[in-house]
Amino acid sequence: MAIAAFLLREWPQRRVLFGDRSPMSYEMALELGRLDGTFSVLQWSGGRGWFEIVYALTIASALAVMVGWRTRTMSVLLMIGLISVENRNPLVGDGGDNVMRIMVIYLVFTRCAQVWSLDARRAAARRPKDSPYGDRTGGFLWAATGLFLLTAFGLDTGWPLVLWTLWGVQGLWYAVNRWFPETEGRALLDAGASMLHNTAMLTIAGQVCLIYATSGWYKVQGPRWQEGSALYYALNLEYFSPWPWLSALIATNTVLVLLMSYGTVMLQVAFPFTLASRKVKNVLVAVMLLEHAGIAVLLGLPFFSLVMFACDAVFLPTVFLAALGARCARLPRPTLPRTASAA
Repeated sequence: MAIAAFLLREWPQRRVLFGDRSPMSYEMALELGRLDGTFSVLQWSGGRGWFEIVYALTIASALAVMVGWRTRTMSVLLMIGLISVENRNPLVGDGGDNVMRIMVIYLVFTRCAQVWSLDARRAAARRPKDSPYGDRTGGFLWAATGLFLLTAFGLDTGWPLVLWTLWGVQGLWYAVNRWFPETEGRALLDAGASMLHNTAMLTIAGQVCLIYATSGWYKVQGPRWQEGSALYYALNLEYFSPWPWLSALIATNTVLVLLMSYGTVMLQVAFPFTLASRKVKNVLVAVMLLEHAGIAVLLGLPFFSLVMFACDAVFLPTVFLAALGARCARLPRPTLPRTASAA
């Protein structure tokens, strides 16, 4: 959701930021990519047409992942598209862009469509006698992505090798589920996928802890944070004041600024250490969500906050998520009026 919202927000100025009208010319982007060793399919062409295709497909794949449609394929396309767009002009990014680039890679290795998705709904509606992986759409997507990889990359190493590996594993998964659904190989693949998912989730959790810990400890070293006045200066920056009257109202309250400055540092430094206690962790996650909501409103960084919302959701208790899903399932759904049949 955060990625789709970000790309749609930048739609009017997309060509200036990442496309053919960017101050960073195509030649400069190629040289920077060569020096940094970064990957971007936008390095293939500097024309407007190719950029528009990549940008639109990235938005489409983000929306597909959000609703859980063909998530395994769409998450890979989302990773390629977002990294390509961001690496076209990395000089215009901020902390939210960095977190999105990191997390979109981890997302590929998670089984994020097991619940609350169109994939889960399709799997639940499948009849027992139906072949679990006999749908034509999945086979067509797999063949189309293989043809694209062969045409675009050939058998090169580096990022193409990673994509070829993901494509091959997906083909193996399809074949085993299609023709050998009751064998030990199927159980082994399922266990491997679960282990990879758990590893990716643990990596995401570690990454979030690293983000908070480094942010907190760097703040501790700053004299403005030590004296508790850092937020005062941030609230008076025009670039970070979408609501000047609200920023001024908070900035003039010395005690509130002091408490918010010290509270921010203490929360970020303490976050990794609270994971040992479930109750303390749950309270701190709720507080961190409120903090990011405040960042979105006061400092005008909604997409950074959305990304951190998604990252913090990893630490939400399973019981809470299950209760939330059950509550949403009980919500009334709109129904279309039935027309009387013709006599």
